Formats: sequence, C-alpha cells, structure tokens
Amino acid sequence: MNTLPYRQTKIIFTIGPATNNVEMLSKLLRKGVDVCRLNMAHADHEWTRTAIENVREACRVVGRKVALMMDVKGPEIRTGPLDEPMELERDETFDFLLTPEAPAVTTGIRAVRVNYPSLKNDVGEGDTILVDSGLMRLRVEKVMEDRIRCSVRIGGQLGSRRHINLPGVHVNLPALTMKDRADVECGIELGIDFFALSFVRSGDDLDILRRFIEERGSKAQIIAKIEDQSAISNLDEIIQASDGLMVARGDLGIEIPFETLPLVQHRAVRACQRMGKPVIVATHMLESMISNPLPTRAEITDISNAILEQADCIMLSGETTVGKYPEECVEVMNRVIFSVESQSERTINTELPLKTPKSLLLRSAVTLSDELPHSSIIVFTRSGFLARTLSALRPLKSPIFAFTDVEPVFQNLLLYWGVEPFLMDFKDEDPEQTIQDAFARLRSRGWVESRNHAVVISNVLAGSKVIDTIQYRTIP
Repeated sequence: MNTLPYRQTKIIFTIGPATNNVEMLSKLLRKGVDVCRLNMAHADHEWTRTAIENVREACRVVGRKVALMMDVKGPEIRTGPLDEPMELERDETFDFLLTPEAPAVTTGIRAVRVNYPSLKNDVGEGDTILVDSGLMRLRVEKVMEDRIRCSVRIGGQLGSRRHINLPGVHVNLPALTMKDRADVECGIELGIDFFALSFVRSGDDLDILRRFIEERGSKAQIIAKIEDQSAISNLDEIIQASDGLMVARGDLGIEIPFETLPLVQHRAVRACQRMGKPVIVATHMLESMISNPLPTRAEITDISNAILEQADCIMLSGETTVGKYPEECVEVMNRVIFSVESQSERTINTELPLKTPKSLLLRSAVTLSDELPHSSIIVFTRSGFLARTLSALRPLKSPIFAFTDVEPVFQNLLLYWGVEPFLMDFKDEDPEQTIQDAFARLRSRGWVESRNHAVVISNVLAGSKVIDTIQYRTIP
C-alpha cells in the first residue's frame, strides 16, 4: 500500500558520498524521491557505475524505481590545481595564466592557470571575473598573450580548481567538451534517462547534444540548465529545443544581479508551463541543512514558492551529496509539498496551446475528473504524450495514473508534475482487460479504493479504426 499521500511536485536528489550506499538510498526511496541526479563535474566513470549499481540495488530492495539524471558539466571555466590555498588580498595584482600546464606562481605577482586558453579573446579591460561562486571578485586590467592581469576587488581563499564566472561576457566554448562527450557515452551505456546540460546558451547547444545521443541510439530526454545572461536572452528558444528546463540558481545568481533572480525564476516557470515543458527549481533549497538538522524559515518559504509556482520538481544538491541529514532533507520537502499543495488555490493551466482534437479531449478529461469527488485520471500511453500533456494542464486535484508498456517512457514520466507512472503489459487484443488490470494494480497499491471515480483515457477499436476516447468509470 502507498504510505505517502499523493503529491504532485516531484523531488530530485543528488547522489554523493553521503548517500552512495544501498542502505541510505533505500531510505530516500522510501521517503519518496523520484529522480537521482549524478553531477559529472565531480565524478569519474568508475564512481558513476558504482553509484548507478547502488541506486538500482536500492530500487530492488524497496520495490520502487527512480529515474536517473546525468548532469553534464558543459562549457565550464575553472582555475588550475594548487598545492596550498592562496589568500587573495584586496587591491593586489593577480594573473590568470593561459598556457596549458603552467604551474601556479606563489611569489611576486601571484598567478594560477585556467583551463580555457582562449579567455583572452572573450574578456577585455574593465570586465569582471568572479571566482568560487562569486566569493572573489577581480577586475581585468590588461589582456596579454599568455595571461590576464587583474586587480583583486574582493579577496578570499582561492583553492584548487575553482569555478570562474564572467557576468555579461559571451564565452566561445564548445557546447560539449571532450569530457562531456565521454560522460554522455558512459551515461548512454548505463541507461541514463535524462541528460542535463550545463551553461546552455542557445537552442543550438541542445541540438548538438540531441544529435550526439540519438546517433548512439539513446531515447534519453534533455534538460537545459539556464545559468547565465545568454540563456535568459534566448529562453523561449532554449525551452523549445529542450525536453525540460532547470533553473540552476547557483551560477545564475552570480551571473545576473541577485535581486532579479526571483523574477527570472518566475518567468522561466511560466514560460515552461506555456510551452508544456517540465521545469526544475534547483540549488540552495535547503543549504543550511548540509550541517543543521532543521531548515531556516526562509528555506521553507523558498520551497513553498516553487510549489506555488507549480514547478514540476524541486532539487537537492549538496544537501544529499555531502550533507549530514539527507533523509531529513527529503522529509522536509515532503512535509512542505503536502502542506502547500493541500491548501493552495489555483486553476488549470489555461496558457497551454491546445491545437489538436486529442489535446482538447485531454482538457475535457481534466475538467470532468476535477468535478468528481475522489476521482483520478487513468491514461494508457506508449509515447508519453498523453501523460505529459495532462501534466502540463495541471489538474486541480486529480492524480494522473499513467500506464505504459515501454520502460523508457515509464522512466521519463517519473519527472513530470502530478504523474504517477506504472509499467504494465498491455493486452492489445482486449483493451478492456488492460483497463481492468490497471484498476487491480491501483487497488493493490492503495492508490484507489473500490467505488472511486475514474476518468479513463484510452483507445478503442471501432471496426478497423482506432478511436481516442475518454470514459467515466467506477473502480470495481
């Protein structure tokens, strides 16, 4: 029997040292996590294989599956290695070296190399370079052939391989680096369901990744991470070219003025809903719980806002990779989701363009189900289209139970708002038996009870023709 009340907002967690064991993963699965994210910025292929094996073993132990998302690093600029951290002082002169394998300089004008030798072509005098999530700020004073000379405006401790942001600067890095290509090939081999591409700047970046995975026979979906001003400028184009969007608020909040971040998040969520694409709100949702057992009030409000905006998913990052309280973090998200969803006032998504008779039929199904007490929507799908459209319509109270006999479709639907997918064989020669099998599965799992209402969306045979139907049924 299902031990959790029905919730529409999905939970993504990131696997890391704190959770990469079957025991902890089983606990998180029992708490109801929906998607496991692997961050390839900090992972090699051996670790990735072990992590996925652990996730799948935990799924077998618990009897519940989660989708797998590989977060591809993308065109990222980082500083080079350091034997010891450097303490950067305000107003000191500091160089970023452009020569591959150049050693760090710790005396005189100190320096560290960067992994992007063409940086000299992208920045100019007066530009800002942010290091380590914006904790250090430097101003470009001079661009030279082998280095970028800067003055330190805000100092701090510089460690090895720290991330660099260039707010307002278009960087001419490739959409997929050699590491990314190797990571994606590993992910395809391991059956990854979603690839999230970092630092997407245009729809073309996503087209490159899509061609790459399709040439290798993968049916994985692509999530675009928006993390800089270029992505905001090309937002609609990026959403159109993707299968979904992640509002990656960490780098995004560094690349744009922080006071505009809530407005960008709201705009991104609305744009996805208008185009019928899923959207994930990510980063710093329960940051304090990396080291504390309880969240701050501000974090609770932040999570609630994402739920009220009707984002498809909310995501945990450091909280479940290195945090002390991963299980408690999922429990906090569950409690907030249940509370907010049960009390919020909302309407169905009226901005979604419904251009075909089939999509209009789906809206009618949502309206009918929402008018009935104790009702659910039961849909049978092999492509996932019907379930995805129902999710995008955002039913007011009706759960969407999506049955499919195609495993990649089942895995993909785990990400979508309001959808509870089931993998089940269809009896094509007897559609009514398929419906009855679905009723039995739902009853046995505690999702529905006898005499509950159901709106069934299915195909029926009328002579030699297949007709799309919505049916009002009562659970036997």
